[in-house]
Amino acid sequence: MIVDAVRTPTGMRNGALSSLRPDDMLGLLVRHLLNERQDIDAGIIDDLICGCVTQIGEQGLNIARNALLAGGLPATLPGVSVNRQEGSGLQAIAFAAQAIASGEMDTVIACGVESMSRQPMGADAFGDHLTHLGTAVSPRLFERFKDILPEGMAAESMSESLGLTRGDLDAWAKRSHDLAASAVASGFYGAEIMPLGLTFPDGRDVLLRDDEGSARAASNEELSGLAPLLKPEGTITSGNSALSADGAAAVLLMSADKCVHLGLSPKARYICTVPSAEESISSLSGPITATTGALAKAELSMDDIDLFEINECFATVLLAWMSELSPLRPERVNAWG
Repeated sequence: MIVDAVRTPTGMRNGALSSLRPDDMLGLLVRHLLNERQDIDAGIIDDLICGCVTQIGEQGLNIARNALLAGGLPATLPGVSVNRQEGSGLQAIAFAAQAIASGEMDTVIACGVESMSRQPMGADAFGDHLTHLGTAVSPRLFERFKDILPEGMAAESMSESLGLTRGDLDAWAKRSHDLAASAVASGFYGAEIMPLGLTFPDGRDVLLRDDEGSARAASNEELSGLAPLLKPEGTITSGNSALSADGAAAVLLMSADKCVHLGLSPKARYICTVPSAEESISSLSGPITATTGALAKAELSMDDIDLFEINECFATVLLAWMSELSPLRPERVNAWG
């Protein structure tokens, strides 16, 4: 059972959260979840599983355990860090649920943290500080796969193969920006965000309650005026792809029996997880195969699902997913942007 879920506001790269260490940020969040949102004795937590991509520097040395200690939580609480790249936080939830379903644990916190301001993407694999350790990718991979594409170029390739235009991507991006702005304006996210008190470099004290970068709608003119990021006539821009960001999130999972024992009302029931893998050139098709696999395992159809949340690293991913799976009610997909 999922008992509760909380997150920090999302900070833009080099923005409001860039002065906050990621281990400190996660520690504050976990303490807030246990002490203020639920008033639960930390001693009942069997484990804390943290998804983190760039596990180096402040995010290295098992950030899960370090965050617990930095947050002032009992030193007897264990923690472990996992990395499935962009799926790391979701994998933490899956591992937590599997530990509970097996009967080995009763109560687990699954979480994720990333500060792309302080630990930029790829910092654990590339850079002068790592050259003496060898290359991040084995030359055998390049011998086996002739077309290893970074995600942005994979998105461009997907757009081309599906006949998606820049206008198609920008139209979806506008929907996403508009829905996110509407959600912020209505206070929709208030129940899941832990406000953060911050001191800016200029000395100002600020209480950050909302996500940076999603508080306003986007105009067609603004989106269409952005230059392509990767190729002169390309479809991918900063307006229809994801922001680099800083933030943390935590989910409290328990067995049904533990919920009953503590008198807690869970928010949701975890059913299953299906990981997927694709070759580099089609890597962004992963959400399609994961969705079909999860529905099959859960013995559900597309029509049984009230809400879908699909990774919007690029608008291309959503449009490919929509084209392949054809949900009858598109408004159910990423309903808040």
